[in-house]
Amino acid sequence: MENNKEKMRIVGGIYKGKKIDFIKNETTRPLRDFVKESLFNIILHSKRIKNDLRFSKVLDLYCGVGSFGIECISRGAKELVFIDADKKANKTLEKNLKLIGNHRNYRVFNFSVEKSIKLLQDEKFDIFFLDPPYKDNKFVMSLGLIKDFKIYNKNNLVILHREKNHSDVPEFIDVIIEKKYGRSKLIFGKIK
Repeated sequence: MENNKEKMRIVGGIYKGKKIDFIKNETTRPLRDFVKESLFNIILHSKRIKNDLRFSKVLDLYCGVGSFGIECISRGAKELVFIDADKKANKTLEKNLKLIGNHRNYRVFNFSVEKSIKLLQDEKFDIFFLDPPYKDNKFVMSLGLIKDFKIYNKNNLVILHREKNHSDVPEFIDVIIEKKYGRSKLIFGKIK
């Protein structure tokens, strides 16, 4: 195992406690367990969010090793699409997906987010999770493509994992909840 590979755990659902690999480098960082737990508590229990994960089609953009999407699968999401162009992250994602068994409710796109969104333009998603590198602002363009191609359902949920000092949320996202955790923050919103 490489020096930059470490383990993180699935915090809920049928695979709770199972460990998955992650890589920590300039482009990939882990979604910490306590942040992930808080994120799912908000999705599942906030009165301001109306999305039921069990009936949701989820798009995990800049998915890295798949921590968020695998957590969604563990908690019974209807369908998952993982997107990341990073080859090292994709190898670890494939390994992590093997750890949780033979699910048929996910697809993996090893292309840029922009190309993947164009390939998905005939589909509709309920939940979007974007966790790009902190210094990368291309996610604003990605959200613009999601809006332009109308690949979102009316009752959609957009979750951004960003550095706490960044306030680069596009004007067409209606922010519902914002939570800070150390140097990161989660922004929950909806495409208007």
